Amino acid sequence: MDTLVATARTSAKGMTTGEPAAPVRRTWGEVHRRARGMAARLRAAGVAPGDAVALLAGDPAIIAPGVQAVWLAGGSITMLHQPTARTDLATWADDTVRVLEMIGARRVLLGPPFEPIADVLREHGVTISGFDGLDDDAPDLRPEPVAESDTALLQLTSGSTAEPKAVRITHGNLWANAQAMAEAAALKPDSDVMVSWLPLFHDMGMVGFLIVPMTLGIELVKVTPVEFLSGPLIWPDLITRYGGTITAAPNFAYALLGRRLARAADGAYDLSTMRLALNGAEPIDPTAIEAFTAATARFGMSPGAVFCAYGMAEATLGIAFAPLGRGMVVDRIDADDLELRQHATPVAADAPGARAFPLLGPPLPGIEVAVTGDDGERLGERGVGLLKLRGDSISPGYLTMDGPLATQDADGWLDTGDEGYIVDGEVVVCGRRKDVIIVGGRNIYPTDVERAAAEVEGVRAGNTAAVRLDTYGRRDRFAVAVESRDAENPESAHRIRDEVTSRVTAQVGARPYIVHVLPPGSLPKTPSGKLRRAALRERLKES
Repeated sequence: MDTLVATARTSAKGMTTGEPAAPVRRTWGEVHRRARGMAARLRAAGVAPGDAVALLAGDPAIIAPGVQAVWLAGGSITMLHQPTARTDLATWADDTVRVLEMIGARRVLLGPPFEPIADVLREHGVTISGFDGLDDDAPDLRPEPVAESDTALLQLTSGSTAEPKAVRITHGNLWANAQAMAEAAALKPDSDVMVSWLPLFHDMGMVGFLIVPMTLGIELVKVTPVEFLSGPLIWPDLITRYGGTITAAPNFAYALLGRRLARAADGAYDLSTMRLALNGAEPIDPTAIEAFTAATARFGMSPGAVFCAYGMAEATLGIAFAPLGRGMVVDRIDADDLELRQHATPVAADAPGARAFPLLGPPLPGIEVAVTGDDGERLGERGVGLLKLRGDSISPGYLTMDGPLATQDADGWLDTGDEGYIVDGEVVVCGRRKDVIIVGGRNIYPTDVERAAAEVEGVRAGNTAAVRLDTYGRRDRFAVAVESRDAENPESAHRIRDEVTSRVTAQVGARPYIVHVLPPGSLPKTPSGKLRRAALRERLKES
């Protein structure tokens, strides 16, 4: 908090919002002035140190001072998941009230475009505050003192709305992770320009592309996910016009942008200023990223700008960053050794059935990563097992409907739920343990199945899912679901089912029990675009 206030007083950098319709730039000092005025109003309304305050708004221009205002008042902030045009408001309100009860929040900061929801929340007994006073100032307001162990952020996870869970991030966690990421990414407050469309209710958007630049004084250009989804080419356009040097997104967004840029005219964009295009938050598909680097090379972006990373909310954000300027490097390993013996044996690039996993770099400063077997024993290099973390960035616990739950064991280790290995000091992630498909004693990772299915003509890229079917006492069956614009055409759907079955069987060596061809928009995803395999598994059980 001290660094954030000092940045506001001394930095000339700031945040541009409102693109493309009505761009407005405010310095971090102006953002902080608005936050002081709002903090004074929150205090007058009864917000006290230690209070949890939820926030629901779409405009980063008001979210930024809103977050600061809550911290200045000594509270913690929670970004609520946003309803969409398709959301059933009654169900959403019930789920939201459950979240508010879980985190102990008595107040919601509500801003555009969600003001019409105010009455729905009030009917559930929720106290609403608006963003009035954003142009006021309270120069004599002193920030409430906070300890490193005090809660700064309650980050909602992307799991079931029926069983919500929030990761508790302390002020100490935030500062430790911000420092570690700044060092590993060699952030340059004097010259870097961060460009982002990521949602602020997601850890990468909130921590990486609001809190970090706001705290360290880095220029930021921030648009909403709606702007990106409405026209993905706004992303390279903003990088071109503002001289962007750093951006980030999940793999699906780079795959989408690569396809759009491949059709763009020569000279349409200038991406030569880019030095970091961070790819994280979901498994990285080497084929998609190779296509992206080929497409962006025409516009001056160096392949070395691709920046593979590993992170999660339980670590505040970043866990491992690849070396600067290296670009994507993959580790090719023997599929049989991986699936049968849980060992990552290196093989030649042209070896039959080789699996390729991107190297995600060494752990960030202050974070330890260990790989353990099922017996809890630590594995050596290239031993595939459960990834565990320890360090100052690691959250101390969750808030759940059943009360607080520790994230760390007695020795301070967090079980990530991810399987992977270490090679030459770098982290490699193979997949989520709960999603692994076991067929004939082989551990098959869903991403391998999904990449094979995505090669079939008519399947929407980035919209395939493979899930284990635990039915009739058997655990060796799996389903594949793919989206296609031809799903309603019986003949085309039949062809896609047959070809997906053949392609997966040939490439993965296991035959799907069933293949579902679904219309676009059918696969359940998190608000940030990641597949929700558990939700799909439940949906398929009911069908």
